[in-house]
Amino acid sequence: MKKFLFIFLAGFLLASVSQAQKIGYIDSNFILSKMPAYNQVQQEMDKYAQAWQSEIEQLQQQVDKLKQEYRAEEVLLTEEMKQKRQTEVTKKENELRDYQRKVFGYEGMMFKRRQELMRPIQDEVFEAVEKVSKSKGIQMMFDKSGDLVMIYTNPVHDYTEYVLEELGLASDRANTPGQQPADAIVDDPDNLPEVGEEQGETQEQQQPATKGKQNRKKPNN
Repeated sequence: MKKFLFIFLAGFLLASVSQAQKIGYIDSNFILSKMPAYNQVQQEMDKYAQAWQSEIEQLQQQVDKLKQEYRAEEVLLTEEMKQKRQTEVTKKENELRDYQRKVFGYEGMMFKRRQELMRPIQDEVFEAVEKVSKSKGIQMMFDKSGDLVMIYTNPVHDYTEYVLEELGLASDRANTPGQQPADAIVDDPDNLPEVGEEQGETQEQQQPATKGKQNRKKPNN
């Protein structure tokens, strides 16, 4: 009931605002999917994830080995030796869980590294949105991919294609998901920071899914 009320109020707010001010919206997920730099970030994050996951699997193997050795030798151990071996296993298990949280947990290394790589791309999109908003006289620009639930959007208010034009991605050649220009300089994929080191600064978490259709109509305003 609360969710429905929020959706209703959000729709009412947009309808009210549209009567007084010129508004528009974009689909940031769709825009990001067209940016070669974003696709490159996704590939780089996959490499980091695989490297960190490999370290976690190695730690898990160490834990499993300690447990197997303990079970095989348990009958031959004194109570004092059993307690010592159990402590070793518990310590190793705690190290494994701590490292998992450090890497993949909330605001962990994975999250921070992604934010660091995404910040220049997000800034570029924001600047393009700002230029389009000013040039088209938009007082309020919403993001269809954001937290605000938009239950209906009139395509006449969709400025996604204008933002793509501002980013230089509106041509048939460039406006394809994650296409990398032929003359682009790609960083050496092996030139990654050593696994286990903390990475700088402040996820989307969550990887955005491509929304919308490729051939979008521009608003007639």
